Amino acid sequence: MNDSGSHSYDVRVWAIRKYKGKRSTTYSVRWTVGTKEWHKTFATARLAESHRAMLTSSSATGVAFDAATGLPASMSTERPGVSWLDHSVEFIVMKWPDAAPKYRKSIAESLTAILMAVLPTRAEKPSTEDLRAALYQWLLTKPHTTEDPPERLQPAIAWLNAHSPPVESLADASVLRDTLDRLSLKLDGRRASDATIARRRSALHNCLDFAVERKLLDTNPLEKLKRKRLPPTPAIDRRRVANSTQARALLASVHKRDPSLEAFFATMYFAGPRPAEVLALRRRDCTLPKQGWGRLVLSSSYQRTDERWNDDGNRSEERQLKHRAAEDTRTVPAHPELVKILQQHIETNELGSDGRLFVARTGRAGCPLTPPYTDVVSMNTIYRAWHRARAAVLTVDELESMLAKRPYDLRHACLSTWLNAGVPPTQVAEWAGHSVAVLLSVYAKCIDGEDEIAYRRIEKALEPDKS
Repeated sequence: MNDSGSHSYDVRVWAIRKYKGKRSTTYSVRWTVGTKEWHKTFATARLAESHRAMLTSSSATGVAFDAATGLPASMSTERPGVSWLDHSVEFIVMKWPDAAPKYRKSIAESLTAILMAVLPTRAEKPSTEDLRAALYQWLLTKPHTTEDPPERLQPAIAWLNAHSPPVESLADASVLRDTLDRLSLKLDGRRASDATIARRRSALHNCLDFAVERKLLDTNPLEKLKRKRLPPTPAIDRRRVANSTQARALLASVHKRDPSLEAFFATMYFAGPRPAEVLALRRRDCTLPKQGWGRLVLSSSYQRTDERWNDDGNRSEERQLKHRAAEDTRTVPAHPELVKILQQHIETNELGSDGRLFVARTGRAGCPLTPPYTDVVSMNTIYRAWHRARAAVLTVDELESMLAKRPYDLRHACLSTWLNAGVPPTQVAEWAGHSVAVLLSVYAKCIDGEDEIAYRRIEKALEPDKS
């Protein structure tokens, strides 16, 4: 390799060494620059992998290394503190074990947006697409202890490691305000939705809290910054909520076109669970008497995500109920009409090998599968069935509207029906798996009769004095 003065291109990076001590496990990265050997030890595999990826990426893209520091020449040894990228990686490491796959994905999406917002705006850098891919597809996912990053991402990873600002830079109010302004925009420059902005701000707040915990910052600077508050959790638009006539018509359409899925939608409409909770239902979870009300015991939630968000590399995972402990359950009532539909479903359709009610019965191109059924029915199949039902039942105007647009809207219809029937909010919240405060704020617009009561009270207050 050609060397020049204190810089060298003769770089070799070794595999990560894992050392398991009595009290803790450490991970060491070893590399040589010229004839001199360097090493750095990390508390987590994720940080070690990130450092190794930076070294290999820099070397592969022809970056000169400083023989005096062992680091790429573009990295200033005077840069203070821990970089925001390294801190974000450590935040992922901390959150990963207890987070559900979809939450891991959400964290990575938000941290990617935050990192893109704090990076310096200079022309001489990889494309935005490459930088985002390096973050979202590699650096902010599960650890890759013994793997090198894909060659196409190496230049972006090297640039990110060299130019990520220090954590303490966000203690500057002007920097933080600029970051928040960037977080409020989509990739095309338009304003993001309130929900997206709130999710990103929440991730930033948590990440800054973690920086305080790690003693990288004295206080969370976001708490001192005066910003316009985002609107609270939006209430469900009642235009989404189907009435009982519309809901039953949609269920009848599913029965006609996709009979094996009628019970799925009926469970959501009559019992109100989340789709992921319905997918986890097994025969043993259902009490279905010959007459009257039954009950369903919800004990888990089935989630399907990209394999990068799961520990074992699978695309699916069954986890505890939302906002519940691992062994906790939630019992919901089964309306007599639902009891009959579930009984018919069980009698007519062979269940999964583990007793699961809703399984994949067709493969690619709609070809029927033969039992035993081992895979859970996909949400794509469920969405297609729902779209067919809406197209068959609704008018042109209704079809283009928000009315029962998604299967999830059947849950909204169920909870709204319970509230309008006079069921106490505390009971509805328990069945729904919500807090009472969230229940009432989300479904406030779906409770009939409140406005009429208010009108009568106002009329009474304005009645002329007859004395």
